[in-house]
Amino acid sequence: MENPRNDRPLRADAQRNRDTVLRVAAEVFAAEGLSVPVHEIARRAGVGTGTVSRHFPTKEELFAAILIDRMAALVQLADDLARTEEPGPAFFSYFAAIVREGATHRGLAQALAGSGFDVESAGQRAGHDMPGRLRDLLDHAQRAGAVRADVGYDEVKALLAGTMSCDITVVEPIVSVICDGLRAR
Repeated sequence: MENPRNDRPLRADAQRNRDTVLRVAAEVFAAEGLSVPVHEIARRAGVGTGTVSRHFPTKEELFAAILIDRMAALVQLADDLARTEEPGPAFFSYFAAIVREGATHRGLAQALAGSGFDVESAGQRAGHDMPGRLRDLLDHAQRAGAVRADVGYDEVKALLAGTMSCDITVVEPIVSVICDGLRAR
């Protein structure tokens, strides 16, 4: 990965530190909320606060990096599902994964949205086109007869937005009901 501060790639140890900070911060924010101070994240990651600040000068940049990292994983999941699953199961699995991810990292998305950060555009600029992958999976599932033809991307996106505001403990039954409603009869 390139260093966001210049065009040179990060050294291997710096990349490991960055990856560790992202992983630990995502876990901490998901479990304890967004008020956990950066110095505590650094401590749990086993690095100094300066190391965190070199990679992420503001807490918002750390939030954004976590979300973009998660978007990269979701884009990879979409590609994997499209390659290995039938169109219907691929779409429904991806829909469920996005909802779970959103419910798990809801606070990050809300914090960035409140600061005027456009998560979707940032993901696309980073090469992680989740909306494009979702559109493709939906289109393929509809052409295969697995998803109702009268449901468009905008409706699916609205359903995702509504379900991501749910508590993680009730996501699975809600996803099941929505997916049943989206299935072609």
